[in-house]
Amino acid sequence: MKPLGAIYGGVARFRRSWYDRRPASRIRLPRPVISVGNLVTGGSGKTPVVAAVAAVLCRLGHRPAILSRGYGRSRLAPGIVVVTEGTGPLVPVEQSGDEPQMLARDIRGVPIVVAADRARAGQVAIDRFDSTVLILDDGFQHLRLERKIDLLVLSSADLAEKLLPSGRLREPVSAASAADAVLAYGSAADAEQLAGRVGVAHSFCVTPRYLPLLALHGVLPADKRVVAVAGIARPQRFFDALRKQGYDVAREFPFPDHHWFTTADVREIEAKVRELGASAVVTTAKDAMRLERYRSGLTSPWAILPLSVFVEPSAEFEAWLVSRL
Repeated sequence: MKPLGAIYGGVARFRRSWYDRRPASRIRLPRPVISVGNLVTGGSGKTPVVAAVAAVLCRLGHRPAILSRGYGRSRLAPGIVVVTEGTGPLVPVEQSGDEPQMLARDIRGVPIVVAADRARAGQVAIDRFDSTVLILDDGFQHLRLERKIDLLVLSSADLAEKLLPSGRLREPVSAASAADAVLAYGSAADAEQLAGRVGVAHSFCVTPRYLPLLALHGVLPADKRVVAVAGIARPQRFFDALRKQGYDVAREFPFPDHHWFTTADVREIEAKVRELGASAVVTTAKDAMRLERYRSGLTSPWAILPLSVFVEPSAEFEAWLVSRL
């Protein structure tokens, strides 16, 4: 795998340098673009950051729109898919992808447009919704579209990763220096240290906040003994978070990122609930988007552990965004 990683890294370096040397080759939209991305495949916490950035922009008086490729869709629609006009989802999760669907339900007043060609998606957002700023979800490697601000969600674990296919790095770590700011889960000192290691001048910390459980099916459990289900890139983070919230996780069910659950999966999980005497199944908000279709056939209580994040220090982050825009 190591020689393949070296080839992959060389291609990624060449691609980035090609666009750097030819800025005119990038597509420039008539509104500023803010990219929120990372260096690794999945599991960096980008989607909650996208929601947080959208909330900040709304607070500043902007009309943001979110552009996504809708990764993991099971029903690929040709062209542009408007997931929401800002008042709730217009299409099912199979057509939107789990992350755009989740954002469409959590955020109000922010259109979400899904397409492989995100420049076209951005133009649709401008023409149809008069969006004043566009948020490019998972956009650090989407070099074809010019952006005003590149936000890189980074962790210390990312710096120790190997390049694809033996690791999770999409690009060499040196590519991080192209970011305008590093965003890191943890303290301000952690974020500053990470930014310094990759040569980025600005850094902000991301503070997560877990909210009370939401019912997906049945009555919310009073008992803290639960079975945990996560089909995300780093499921252990979710399982650890549940335990930190005081839950007794009797069994962990990890699945691949964007996993489309089957009837057999659901039956196996519910059988384990009964066997272990657990009170409920707890899953992520993202997984709930792909589990809802089984709601009518569920026999155990199922709940969601919602997560929201804040970029801090908030005043400094807002002032920095305003100055860049």
